[in-house]
Amino acid sequence: MNKTIGILAHVDAGKTTFSEQLLYYTKSIKSRGRVDHRDAFLDSHQIERQRGITVFADQGRFACGDSVYYLIDTPGHMDFSPETERAIQAMDYAIILVSAVEGIEGQTETVWELLKKHEIPCFFFINKTDRIGADAARVAKELRREFGAELCALPGHLADDGGMSDALVDFIAERDESLLEYYLEHGYAPDRWMKVMRSLFKERRIFPYAYGSALQGSGIEEFLRTLERLTVTDYTREGPFAGRVYRIRHDEQGTRVTFIKALNGTLKVRDTLEYGDAQSPVTEKITQIRLYNGSEYKTVDQVEAGELFAVTGLSRAQVGDGAGALREKAKYETAPALRSKVIFEPKVHVKEALAYFNLLNAEDPSLNVVWEDKLQQIHIHVMGRIQLEVLEQLVYERFKLKVAFDQPEILYKETIDNEVVGRGHFEPLGHYAEVHLRLQPGERNSGITFENACHVDDLSVGHQNLIRHHLFERDHHGLLTGSPLTDIKITLLTGRAHNKHTSGGDFREAAFRALRQGLEKADNLLLEPYYHFKIKVDTDHIGRVISDISQANGRFEAPVAEGGLTVLTGTVPVATFMDYGSQLASFTQGKGKLSLTLAGYDRCHNEREVIERIGYDKDADPEYTSSSIFCAKGQGYTVAWDEAEAKMHA
Repeated sequence: MNKTIGILAHVDAGKTTFSEQLLYYTKSIKSRGRVDHRDAFLDSHQIERQRGITVFADQGRFACGDSVYYLIDTPGHMDFSPETERAIQAMDYAIILVSAVEGIEGQTETVWELLKKHEIPCFFFINKTDRIGADAARVAKELRREFGAELCALPGHLADDGGMSDALVDFIAERDESLLEYYLEHGYAPDRWMKVMRSLFKERRIFPYAYGSALQGSGIEEFLRTLERLTVTDYTREGPFAGRVYRIRHDEQGTRVTFIKALNGTLKVRDTLEYGDAQSPVTEKITQIRLYNGSEYKTVDQVEAGELFAVTGLSRAQVGDGAGALREKAKYETAPALRSKVIFEPKVHVKEALAYFNLLNAEDPSLNVVWEDKLQQIHIHVMGRIQLEVLEQLVYERFKLKVAFDQPEILYKETIDNEVVGRGHFEPLGHYAEVHLRLQPGERNSGITFENACHVDDLSVGHQNLIRHHLFERDHHGLLTGSPLTDIKITLLTGRAHNKHTSGGDFREAAFRALRQGLEKADNLLLEPYYHFKIKVDTDHIGRVISDISQANGRFEAPVAEGGLTVLTGTVPVATFMDYGSQLASFTQGKGKLSLTLAGYDRCHNEREVIERIGYDKDADPEYTSSSIFCAKGQGYTVAWDEAEAKMHA
């Protein structure tokens, strides 16, 4: 049975050490490395060993019982959260490590929400029980309280032969009505209980937890046995191959390596594989199949459903692509909140540097590398300063290119605050299209959603689908700063086409003009990214912290006493708080603790100032216009947005 498990945690919770122990106890590796000794098997990249943190989601492979496990060790730092989310979609099960001393931290909350979103069942392993101040029971209580998780303690409750303690028997029976009825009539039956427990676990209705010390190796073997008993997968080799691209890398020879999770069927070397957009798929031949264990790999002739593998031969595959019978592209929500300009030495050829950054963009699509042709500049999106430091080092090591990065700027977004109807008409000579769209404010952080209320008597289904396609083919600019639009519900109300003259991109032109005309009539809002923060300090420092957060335009809940410290939680703009960690460390002499997670976008705290600083001219945007084009006497003419409605045909 093939199973993919992911190891997730906040930085320094012992995630990589735990992964090393799993590989060691299953004889997949001969010796255990340590992050602090810079010899961890899964942190094989020089940057990871120098910094002592996981940057890339590397994978291992081991056998236990009747199963083959594919293990993914994910980054624990917030700056590399997009890498973690991409890895999560390849997982069957996850293991969240939580320190028995620190408890829930910023990235713990982030990975919990990501696993919840992607519906991945997970264990908790409360680690570092050998450290002074460790309290596994307190942390378990915190997990129940903060996450609302139905935690199920395993140590001492689940025997090697599958038998359960009385407490565990009752716990499982209480969560399954049919099992409870059986229990009351017939009593306990080990096989039946184990089957229900596996089902409850897979459905995320219970969350088993164990505890121990990864560094000392305590609790690891018992956890492995539990892992084998509670996890099941049902992949089949029958039918056509289907898989998902979850990672792109380039090896030392520069060969593009595409990592795929096989979901159904089998794949062989020299098979042709279709992948990408269902509307315009790409078909290429598999030239090599690799099974990776850390940085090492072996080549095989065939892989089957449930396996994680890498192939060469796919030149255009992108992270998230479906392959074979699976065509739907994966969606990722973890997005950077900062933008930075790449700075080169004068002698560097910019287009050569752009080629290198495009390679990095293939590996990490969240970088969103953009070439500003007018300015001859490269811009990238990032999560934070640590990521920029790593990128600087990575670019030099891989490409021998010395770069630096400008001060990160906030990535703003825009939305609307009221309902409007936008109308666009495009009718130069020989063309014809008209589109009417209703724009409504969406829920915060919901993105752009679409609804179709157009009747087929007005527009054919094909034309309706074409309008929807054009609205989603790219990001759209707002009117205030030219930032991407978000949190808007777009409804197609009606439109018009011409049997003879409607062609090509006519509906693209009409739809974009309708969208823009609607924005001209709307109350537009500027949004900025926010952090959710959690700060723990001595009571003597809480007054200073509250003052700092107020000055940073943050909002907070009432302070809470916890274990001799005071805890403050709330939200605060990224723009005013991205450097606060160093300030906190300074006035608390390193004793204060700060956990940050991205909380999404909300109203910009200094909207007028930002609009003036950016200086966007909505009437000079080469990609957009809010005016419409009509035709009279065989000639097209332009009509301004505020005069166009009276001339619409629909």
